Amino acid sequence: MSETQKGLLAMVATSVIWGLSTLFYKALSHVPPFEVLAHRTIWSLVFFGIVLALQSRLGELVSIFRRPRLLMMVCLAAMTVSLNWGLFIWAIQTGRTLEASLGYYIYPIMSVLLGAVVFKEKLGRIQMLAVAVICFAVSLLTWGLGVTPWVSLLLMGSFVIYGMVKKLIPMGPVASVTGEVMMLSPIALFWLWGVHTQGWTGMDGRNVAAFGMGWYNTIMLMLLGLLTAGPLILYSYATKRLGFATQGLVFYLNPTLQFLVAVLAFGEAVSPWHAIAFPLIWAALAVYTLNALRQERAASRRSTVSTVVK
Repeated sequence: MSETQKGLLAMVATSVIWGLSTLFYKALSHVPPFEVLAHRTIWSLVFFGIVLALQSRLGELVSIFRRPRLLMMVCLAAMTVSLNWGLFIWAIQTGRTLEASLGYYIYPIMSVLLGAVVFKEKLGRIQMLAVAVICFAVSLLTWGLGVTPWVSLLLMGSFVIYGMVKKLIPMGPVASVTGEVMMLSPIALFWLWGVHTQGWTGMDGRNVAAFGMGWYNTIMLMLLGLLTAGPLILYSYATKRLGFATQGLVFYLNPTLQFLVAVLAFGEAVSPWHAIAFPLIWAALAVYTLNALRQERAASRRSTVSTVVK
C-alpha cells in the first residue's frame, strides 16, 4: 500500500469518527455539557501525555512557558477550541445536530475567505463563487427560518479562528493540543471539584457528578480522551501524505455523517429552507473541491515534469 493510500485511509477514518461522534455525545446527554467538556479536557491531557511520553517529547511542553508569544498563542488556541468543543457537545445534547453539521460544511470555505483577508492569499474565481453561494445560502436560511443559525456560525467561527491561530504555533499538532488541554485542565479540575463537592450546576441547572456513578458513566467519560486524541493523530498522519484538496474532499464525510445522524437517528426536522440551503452549499462545495483537485493534479504533473527534466 502506498503512502498516499495510507493517508487516504487515515483521513477517511478521521472523518468517520468525527461524524459519528455525535452518537457518543448523545449517549452522554444525561451528563451536563460543562461536565462532559471538563472530562474531555482532562482525559485528552492524559491520553496525549502518554503519547508524548512514549515518543520522549514531553520536553516540548516545557518550551511553551519559556516563550511568552508561544504561550499567548497556545492560550488563545485553548480558549477557542474549548468554545468549539463545549458548543458542539451542547448542540448535540439539545437537538441541534443539524445546525452543527451546517457549521462544519461552511467551515472550509470560510477558512479560505479568512486566509484571503488575514494572510493575503489570492482567491480564484471559483473560490469567490463558492464563498458567494454559501453566504447566500446561509442568508436565505436565516431569512426563511426567521432566526440566525448562531450555533452553526459560532462553531464555524471558533474553528476558523482556531485554525488561524494554529498556523502561528510552531509546534506539531499533538504537542500543541496537549499544551492547549494542559492550560484548560486546572479550570476543568476546579469545575469538577465544584460539581462533586459543592453541588454546582451548569447552564441547564443539573448536577449529576457522573464520574464514579457506575461503570457505564465512568468508562464513557474516560473514553472522551481517546475519542479526542485518536482522530487528531490520524488526521496529523493523513495531512502529511495527502494534498490539501484531497483532505478537503474527504473532510466532508464528517458533516455529511452528522447530517444523516441528525435526520435518521435523532429525528431532527428538515424544513423547506434547509432543503434549499443545504443543496446550494453542497453544490458550492462540489465545484470548489473539483477545482481544487484539478489544480492539485496540475501542480503534481508540473512537479513531476520538473523532476524529470532535472
